[in-house]
Amino acid sequence: QVQLVESGGGLVQPGGSLNLSCVASGSISSIRVMGWYRQAPGKQREMVATITSGGEENIVDSVKGRFSISKDSGDNTVYLQMKSLQPEDTAVYYCNAVIFSVLGPNYWGQGTQVTVSS
Repeated sequence: QVQLVESGGGLVQPGGSLNLSCVASGSISSIRVMGWYRQAPGKQREMVATITSGGEENIVDSVKGRFSISKDSGDNTVYLQMKSLQPEDTAVYYCNAVIFSVLGPNYWGQGTQVTVSS
């Protein structure tokens, strides 16, 4: 089992920046992929960025060049650096972890709200 706790959401003006953090606990040695997903009101949850235990990154085209993902050397914390935020980035951002293999069980954090508004 893995527990995930996100932090760093909030209200920011268009063009601003926010950094999200997600700390994993439990069976962290089993984690193979960590990442961030988001869900805007009335929309399906979508992948934003993922990073494997080997450091391979995958970032959705709509945020490339504005968002970046990283993890600490201990592999229990993943970060999402968000720049040039736009109103369409407003959503609840969820941390995700996949264990044992890239197709293994998924775990989710409780989500953190990001609101981009003037």
